[in-house]
Amino acid sequence: MSISPQEASDLFRRPPDRFLDVGAGEVAHRVIGSGPDVLFVHGWPVTGATYRTLLPHLVDHVTCHVIDLPGAGSSRFTSETPLSVQNHIHSVRRTLDLLDLNDVAVVGHDSGGLIARHALASDPRLRAMGLIDTEQSTGLSWKFKSFLAGRRIPGFGSALGWLAGKPRLRRNPLVLGDAFADSALLDGEFDEFFLQPLHRSSEHRRAAIRLLRSFDHQLVRDLAALHARIDVPVQLVWGELDRFFPVKWAEEMVPSFPDARLEVIEGAGLFSHEERPAEVAQALLPVLTASR
Repeated sequence: MSISPQEASDLFRRPPDRFLDVGAGEVAHRVIGSGPDVLFVHGWPVTGATYRTLLPHLVDHVTCHVIDLPGAGSSRFTSETPLSVQNHIHSVRRTLDLLDLNDVAVVGHDSGGLIARHALASDPRLRAMGLIDTEQSTGLSWKFKSFLAGRRIPGFGSALGWLAGKPRLRRNPLVLGDAFADSALLDGEFDEFFLQPLHRSSEHRRAAIRLLRSFDHQLVRDLAALHARIDVPVQLVWGELDRFFPVKWAEEMVPSFPDARLEVIEGAGLFSHEERPAEVAQALLPVLTASR
C-alpha cells in the first residue's frame, strides 16, 4: 500500500487510530502499512509525526506503529499527569502489551532511542532495533550539555516557546539552527508539527519542559551495560553533520552492542531521517524486515 509524502503528513493532521492508557497519560497510536511489525518512538520535543518522511519508503514492507508519547502531539494528558523519561520508558513497554506485539522491531530517534533501549533491552518480544541520531554510551556532547543547562532557569520554557515562533532567531546555531544541515527545514512541516505547538500551546510547552527537567544523566551512563543486553541486530543511522550526537562517538559505540552496524548519512544533521528519508529507510529496512 504505497502512500505519498502528502498522505503521510496528513496522517498526523487527523485524530489517531486509538488511545492507549499506559497509566501516566494516554499514548496516541497510528498504524499503517503491511508486513512485520515496527514500533516508532519519537524524541524530544517532537512527536510521531517526525517519521512522516520515512513512511512512504516503509509501508510497502513493514507495518508501522507510530506513537505520540504522553505530553506530545495527539496524546492525552493533564497538568497532573506525571511526565518523565522514566514514565516514557514504562509507556513503551506498556504499549507493546496493549498492542499485543510479540515479534517487533523498534526504531527510536534522539531521546526516543534512549527510551527504547531502556524499555526493551533483553525483552523477548524484540526482533531488531534501529537507532537514529540518539544518545551515546560515550557520554554527552558539549552541545547537548549546553542545551540541558538552561532547563532549570526560570522562564526557560517561555523563552523556548517565543524563539520557536521566530523563524529568523530559531535558525541561530545557539537555538535550533544546528538541528539540520539545512536550517530552512525548521520551517514548513517541522514548524507546523513541532514548533508551533511549543509556541502557541502553553499546555504542550509546559509538558515539554517537565519532560526535559526529568532527564537524568544516569540514563546515559547506563547505556554501555544496557547495550550488552541487546542481543538482536541493531542498525545505527547517523547524520554526518550531527552536532548533538557526534558521528565519531557513534562509530566508537558500535562495539558496545553484540550485533550492530553503522550507516552514516552524508550531508545530514540530527534529523537525518527528515533530511534524507530514502537513504535512512534503505539503511533500516534490511534489519526491520529480517526474521529472528
